[in-house]
Amino acid sequence: MIIGGFAAQAQAQSNVTIYGIVDAGIVSERGGSAGSVTKVTSGIGSQSRLGFRGTEDLGNGLSAIFQIETGLKVDDGTLDNTNSALFNRQAFVGLRSKEAGTLTLGRQYTMLYNAMSQVADPFGAGYAGSIKNLFPTAGANTRVSNAVVYATPAFAGFSAEALYALGEQAGSNEAGRQFGLGLNYGQGPLNARLVYNNRNNDTVAVGTTPAANRDSGRNTLFAANYDFKVVKAYFAYGVDKGLNSAALPVANAYGYAVAPRASLDSNDILIGVQVPVGSGTIMASAIRKNDKTRFNQDADQWAVGYLHALSKRTGAYIAYAKIKNKNGAGYTVGNNNEAGTGDKAFNVGVRHSF
Repeated sequence: MIIGGFAAQAQAQSNVTIYGIVDAGIVSERGGSAGSVTKVTSGIGSQSRLGFRGTEDLGNGLSAIFQIETGLKVDDGTLDNTNSALFNRQAFVGLRSKEAGTLTLGRQYTMLYNAMSQVADPFGAGYAGSIKNLFPTAGANTRVSNAVVYATPAFAGFSAEALYALGEQAGSNEAGRQFGLGLNYGQGPLNARLVYNNRNNDTVAVGTTPAANRDSGRNTLFAANYDFKVVKAYFAYGVDKGLNSAALPVANAYGYAVAPRASLDSNDILIGVQVPVGSGTIMASAIRKNDKTRFNQDADQWAVGYLHALSKRTGAYIAYAKIKNKNGAGYTVGNNNEAGTGDKAFNVGVRHSF
């Protein structure tokens, strides 16, 4: 009786949700050294995933929370990770207070990436028009392990966030560490975020390999969107400085004799729209990467797409994007889950969430 009563009480106070996205379609890419590439692939609009999240009411406005999430490939059924981590997308646990805010520990998204995907990009960081094709999202700019994140409650639409990720390299408290700050506003038709991300690129000595002191990567981004009802307008402006502040998604996609160089000093700008049309949404954007180094490897992208809602959970999509590289730049048209192989890409597919 006691065990049964305890189980009933626990069930009433806590819950666990199984959720996911299944996204697959056909991608056709042109312009790279690999020639024309046509494939069935996974995660075009949103990376296919399976996740578990839960909350437990601890009383007095305090809750325990957790989330673990793995990526998967619908085209072949394999796990989608390169580092053998099962829950490679997210894995964290923490506490949430209605009055004091939320504190979480584990593998988590950076404020930089959340601002790009949730506020800046009409494509939501997916499809051929993804902001990730030119804005800096490689590696730890998207998500980082060993992170402690604090988010305040919202006050009159304003909130703030802070992230600190330990590098966990023996002998140094700074090597490999990362921190980020975010100031957010969301109320009525306006959403805006100002974020900063700082990534330490130092490494400690390991065996016969000496320690390396390197420049840090620093990214500042302002992103905003405004819903005019008949159209939703998007804007983003970023400043990237230092090593790994704007890493190339593909090292040398075009087979140049002299490989493109990742910029150590660049600006990024995006303007875009979403236009509701019946049961669907038209998406469009223009992005410019301005390389301010002596190599001047700039790039421009324009993109258009259409997402048709078949139900609240299922949508069909079509998208196209093209990049113009300058002075030996090597940017590619990818999607949410792949970096792409050339300067043009076409997508058509289906996305279902559960």
